[in-house]
Amino acid sequence: MSRLEHRFAELKAEGRAALVTFVTAGDPGYDASLAILKGLPAAGADVIELGMPFTDPMADGVAIQLATLRALEAGQTLAKTLQMVREFRVGNQTTPIVLMGYYNPIHRFGVEAFVAQAKDAGVDGLIIVDLPPEHDAELAAPAQAAGIDFIRLTTPTTDDVRLPRVLERSSGFVYYVSVAGVTGAGSATTEHVSEAIARLRRHTDLPVSVGFGIRTPEQAAAIARLAEGVVVGSALVDKIAQAKSEEQAVGDVLALCSALAEGVRGARKA
Repeated sequence: MSRLEHRFAELKAEGRAALVTFVTAGDPGYDASLAILKGLPAAGADVIELGMPFTDPMADGVAIQLATLRALEAGQTLAKTLQMVREFRVGNQTTPIVLMGYYNPIHRFGVEAFVAQAKDAGVDGLIIVDLPPEHDAELAAPAQAAGIDFIRLTTPTTDDVRLPRVLERSSGFVYYVSVAGVTGAGSATTEHVSEAIARLRRHTDLPVSVGFGIRTPEQAAAIARLAEGVVVGSALVDKIAQAKSEEQAVGDVLALCSALAEGVRGARKA
């Protein structure tokens, strides 16, 4: 059983959803980013998505675009992102880490080398936003052959004809993008999310995690009553952008993570 499978099974037995947190690797700098990464599990993150900085993040909104620029300007590379995962694994062998980003940096790195080093570092899954299922042979197949889950994005515009193809090689969990548009966009209604999750469950037994537009503990709790996972990214990244120092950035991200975790963990008890 993979770390992702184990974590979602564990949380299902506990009767609660997972808090899935996103931060960009290397933002605002390597050391502070690593401190955030290492601190997230104790602050309540159940699964961590770690963004791989790329110069053209077309699916991301302003907050994550700026995070990517800060990371790149601080010297972050794909090799350093894998190194961060290795350093994280020294003290944590249980929290799943999913690398999220675009295919170009992986293609330049070399797929075979990337998959081997990601597996060795302790990466559990990949979300590659610009690689559709028609190109599974490029990365999904070799990643899954190495034991790395390949997580698909589904959206409100993914219809019932397209959905089986999108989910065909999915593993780990399904990421439902609750609003059409870029990251950090407005949030969907709980009614819309409930209907979307019901439709997804007709096509897959994988856990469903919902993201985009979730910024507060109250919003996280509302989604946690419906889905197996709640994804928060831009709200955490904004804390880094607003911080006056790297120390403040670390503290503010972890404080918000704790508040979100409290909302998620208490959601089904209410």
